[in-house]
Amino acid sequence: MGIWRAGFDVVGVDIEPQPRYPFAFVQADALRPPFDLRQFDFIWASPVCKQFTSAGGYQRDYCGTVYPNQIQATRDLLRSSRTLTCIENVPQAPIRADLVLDGTMFPALKVIRRRHFELSFPAPFALGFDARGHVLGHGWCCVVGNGTPSWLFKRGIRSTRDQWRVAMGIDWMTKAELSQAIPPAYSEFIARAAIAQIHRLAA
Repeated sequence: MGIWRAGFDVVGVDIEPQPRYPFAFVQADALRPPFDLRQFDFIWASPVCKQFTSAGGYQRDYCGTVYPNQIQATRDLLRSSRTLTCIENVPQAPIRADLVLDGTMFPALKVIRRRHFELSFPAPFALGFDARGHVLGHGWCCVVGNGTPSWLFKRGIRSTRDQWRVAMGIDWMTKAELSQAIPPAYSEFIARAAIAQIHRLAA
């Protein structure tokens, strides 16, 4: 949504059907796309992150669930496209933190959701910090999993799906979907930087 708001036409690719996806959609393995990636001006990739999260570690240690590490395969695929690219993932993932974004950096958001971005073009800036102090009041949420994180729960802080929607700037997702998403403000910010780079290269 943020990439579309920035001004791009959007084509989504996912191995699972996405019946509520509002843009052009192709059901396919994103690592084996059924088209030439060189026809696109900008490619956004979000490889599976669960191997690098605490929830994924719990599933591995206690349930035997193994999640794939798609980072290098994604990087290799995007490099072959020879276009502007962005890889998004959690801070623990093995990607370059060319850009670090958190909800505290966007006036309209109330979410603690730090994400790292590996870019093939110059980042507008780079910033990293621990934003936990911002959640103690004023409607801030930490949107993870399907419930309130334990470190907030112990402080008596709860959050609902509707609060998550407001905090993330997303009014159409279920709670499970919200837990996997990033705010459209993040992708819009990066997509606008990509458009500026396209214009610089064309000048």
